Amino acid sequence: MKEQRPDHDQAEPEEDLGVTLMLRWQAGDEAAFTELVEAYSGRVFSLLTRFLGPVAQREDLVQDVFMRVLRAKERYTPTARFSTWIYRITFNLATNHRERAGLRRHLSLDQGVGEDRTAFAELVPDETTLSPEEALNQGDVVAAVRAAIERLPETQRMALILARYDELPYAEIAVVLDSSEKAIKSLVHRARENLRVLLAPLLEEEVA
Repeated sequence: MKEQRPDHDQAEPEEDLGVTLMLRWQAGDEAAFTELVEAYSGRVFSLLTRFLGPVAQREDLVQDVFMRVLRAKERYTPTARFSTWIYRITFNLATNHRERAGLRRHLSLDQGVGEDRTAFAELVPDETTLSPEEALNQGDVVAAVRAAIERLPETQRMALILARYDELPYAEIAVVLDSSEKAIKSLVHRARENLRVLLAPLLEEEVA
C-alpha cells in the first residue's frame, strides 16, 4: 500500500511558523503577534507589490492585513498553512483596493490576448511609466515582464505570482483564490500564454 501524501492545505503547527505563533498568541503570548508581523509583513508587502505595482498605499494595506489578523484572533483555526490563509486575506484586500480606486476593468478570463489584444492591454492602467514594448525598446527586460504581468486579469495575475514567485503548489493557490486545483492549473496556463503574447517582441529578439 502506498503511503498517503499529506494534503498541501493542511498545516501542522510544529512545521508552520505562522500557525505556531497564532496558537501561542491565542494562548496569551502577546509577543507572538509581534513575531508574526516581523515574520510575514515582508511577504505580504512583496505580494502586494507584485500584484498592484508600486502604489503608494502598499504600507497601509499591509497594516490592514494585520488588522484583519487581529480581528480573527479568537476564531482562527489552523485548517491551512498560515501563509495560505494570510495570502487569501491579502488578495481580498488588494482586489477591494483596486475596485475602490476605480482601477479594475472587467474582462472575461476566457478571452485571450490574441482574441482582442487592444482590450486586453487596456485591462489594467500601467502604474509604471513604461509599457512592455517601451521597456523592451529601452532594454529593460525586468520592467517589461513586470508591466506585462500587471496587464493580466486579477485572478490570473495572482495565480501566476503565487506559482512563479512564491512557488506555492496549485492546491494552496486554490485556497487563496477560493477555487479548485484544476481551475488554478488552467489560470496559470492562460496567464503564461497571455504573457507570451505580450512579451512577443522580447522572444523574437532572443531568437533573432
